[in-house]
Amino acid sequence: MIPAYIALGSNLADPRRQIAQAFGALAGLPQTRLDARSSLYRSTPMGPADQPDYINAVARLDTALAPLDLLDALQAIEQKQGRVRNGERWGPRTLDLDLLLFADTIIEDPRLTVPHPGLAQRNFVLYPLMEIAEQNLIIPGLGTLAGLLDACPADGLERLSPC
Repeated sequence: MIPAYIALGSNLADPRRQIAQAFGALAGLPQTRLDARSSLYRSTPMGPADQPDYINAVARLDTALAPLDLLDALQAIEQKQGRVRNGERWGPRTLDLDLLLFADTIIEDPRLTVPHPGLAQRNFVLYPLMEIAEQNLIIPGLGTLAGLLDACPADGLERLSPC
């Protein structure tokens, strides 16, 4: 089993419910166990300002799935929960599931980049990740999680209750 970290985000159609359903769907993936989940966080949108705030979280999975198979499973969950890919970058969405880390593997594939691009600059990913990751977690090619947190303030991020 390989540890994998998944970022969850939603700002449409009852985001808290969307995240809760996504945690349930992650727990039901074949050859996979949902090992941990962070608290929920409210964050301001990265993209167009005329959209609702996001609810974010991070999950840790133990999986026997290959990275691209896991990506396919994540995209199937998004689609089942009403995700529409219309080409708008950072626009509103019912659910966004991003594969952040896959053990200590670096992946450069046309469909998948791991560690996830932008991970180091996204407080809505780093702070929930800190809750469920090992203290000395190394982000391949980027350094320690603690070092990334030191360089990424929690501005605009609000920790909510657990999901």
